[in-house]
Amino acid sequence: MRAFIQAALEDDGYQLITAANGEDALAKARAEHPDLVILDVQMPRKSGFEVFDDLRHDDATKAIPVIMLTAVKQRTGLGFSAKEMGDYYESEPEAFIDKPVDPDVLRDTVAKLLDK
Repeated sequence: MRAFIQAALEDDGYQLITAANGEDALAKARAEHPDLVILDVQMPRKSGFEVFDDLRHDDATKAIPVIMLTAVKQRTGLGFSAKEMGDYYESEPEAFIDKPVDPDVLRDTVAKLLDK
């Protein structure tokens, strides 16, 4: 998934910082203060939900827009929305994209969130 996202976005001129797991993602977000964070719901060591919650409870990172990627609908047939996530975590991600990710949807969502 990391290679797919890199391929989809680097061609549009975005510079990406990648992480192999949730703990690494959180540490890099805190150290680098990126303009946007893309989290997969299912990541090793710390889930995307946990990373999202930690980002939102840290004054230094709480304003960073977050896109969540999920295969829940594909695997279970049950949808999951940003609103439902917001009801549970008291904050909604700026976008929720179902897998398999359409590269055009990803590019459009990133551009919209970064006002490009």
